Amino acid sequence: MLHVFKPFLAWLLDQGLSRKTLRTHRDHIDALGGGIIRRINLDPQLRHRQIMSVLMENLDEDGGPLIYPRKTEFGQRSFDSTFRKLNRFLLDSKRKHRSR
Repeated sequence: MLHVFKPFLAWLLDQGLSRKTLRTHRDHIDALGGGIIRRINLDPQLRHRQIMSVLMENLDEDGGPLIYPRKTEFGQRSFDSTFRKLNRFLLDSKRKHRSR
């Protein structure tokens, strides 16, 4: 997952966001990583799949999965904002890679 998350976090740094916003996005990425690891531990079949496909199952244009443990609606919206950005970043990266 780090090979996906590190470039995304570097891209966020280049966006000129405030330190607080960057920390929030970093914390959300950390929560997603923990959630995916939890899913992989609960479903051993996921261990045999590419991490990118497992990650993309958790992301879409609406955001990410439900936060665990449950948070407020505002917290979930903030969480989803990070994952909409991640989803766009991954789709843009995929398009750039194909056009080479």
